[in-house]
Amino acid sequence: MERQDIVDTVKKFILEQFLPGEDPDELTTDTPLMTTGILDSLATLKLVTFLEQEFDITVEAHEADAANLNTLDLIADLVDGKL
Repeated sequence: MERQDIVDTVKKFILEQFLPGEDPDELTTDTPLMTTGILDSLATLKLVTFLEQEFDITVEAHEADAANLNTLDLIADLVDGKL
């Protein structure tokens, strides 16, 4: 799977689940998600579950933090590294 496909898939999920009605162009690959409150703890759990099911990967508990999930770029890096 191409990295851009990962970004597009995750972006679509985040827009649908956590930012309904928002302008998709406003969510860039470097938009902070966790540090701005777009992803709270429950949303992060939902995102991790989505990533595990969509990409058939396992996200360890210590990986579910801002260092790996704060931007679309970081999320794509995490997923790409596990594929």
